[in-house]
Amino acid sequence: MSATAPAAAPEAPPVPVTGKKKVIILVAIALVVLLLAGGGAAFYVMKKRAAAAAEEAAAEGGAVATAEAEKSGHHSAPIYVPLDLFVVNLADKDAERYAQVGLTLEVDDTKFADEMKLYMPAIRNSILMILAHKTSQELLDRAGKEALAAEIMREAVRPMGIEINPDTPAEGTAAVNAASGAKATPAKLRKPAVHNPVRRVHFASFIIQ
Repeated sequence: MSATAPAAAPEAPPVPVTGKKKVIILVAIALVVLLLAGGGAAFYVMKKRAAAAAEEAAAEGGAVATAEAEKSGHHSAPIYVPLDLFVVNLADKDAERYAQVGLTLEVDDTKFADEMKLYMPAIRNSILMILAHKTSQELLDRAGKEALAAEIMREAVRPMGIEINPDTPAEGTAAVNAASGAKATPAKLRKPAVHNPVRRVHFASFIIQ
């Protein structure tokens, strides 16, 4: 007599969801959705506030840095335009003398420095003409070198169409004029000052033989 397999237990019928339970479930789901939405909104607001605070701090920091730089007198690095060595006969009548001069021009910005290179042959010619009309005695002392630098500043930009009023002394030339006894031109007769993009003339070498 063969054994028969036990009959499978019948599946339990699903528990019906009553109206009260359904309301509780819907309320719970709504609360979860609200919490998630509220958390996302709060996160977005906090992130936006943090970004705004960071931008404000950066702006304040930049303003402070600029103010400190202006207070300390610190500016951007100077722009230099070195010129090839000048070798020229001087205007001495009693003996044959010549000068060997190395120059570097300090200018406003790199744009003007690049523009100067296009006019360099004319600029070098102007400087050579200045040197050729000087005597060794005029160039030996400090006042003579400062006067030469003032002339170079004025003539170096002339080929570029910039006319500097010679009656408006460049930086450092007022003392030279006072020492030499030169009379200043009355203010009423002076032309309006023109900005010179060449700030200074630096002598890299100065040999007179």
